[in-house]
Amino acid sequence: MRVAVACDHGGLNLKQEIIKLLEQKGIEYEDLGTFSEEPVDYPDIAFNLAEAVARGEYDRGIIICGTGIGVSIAANKVKGIRAALCHDVYSARMSRLHNDANVLALGGRVIGPGLAREIVEEWLKAEFEGGRHQRRIDKISSYEKK
Repeated sequence: MRVAVACDHGGLNLKQEIIKLLEQKGIEYEDLGTFSEEPVDYPDIAFNLAEAVARGEYDRGIIICGTGIGVSIAANKVKGIRAALCHDVYSARMSRLHNDANVLALGGRVIGPGLAREIVEEWLKAEFEGGRHQRRIDKISSYEKK
């Protein structure tokens, strides 16, 4: 699995924690920025990561801003992206099992590093169940083509 990771200035500290987790797990990743606490516009970061995931350069993406709301809204504007804003482990698991989320959005000012690690671990190990859920994903994909 190859994972893209990115954040705005509000998610920098949490991104660094997530990168440590990925390294500990031996998961291949690329850090797409930002690399300082200098303010940046979260849509730019989110679009860059989401487009890379949509092109197939990465299997999944993890994006972080202060609340996770802005980056999830922006990422979901990219065709083929199903970004899930998760602040608990159950939602993270279900976003993969039922929604085949390919981008995880987190809030660096909303959750702590311990919970974030648990969310990311669960999200990375969960696999899409398909079946009746595939029909729903297909409807989303069809709608994107309009």
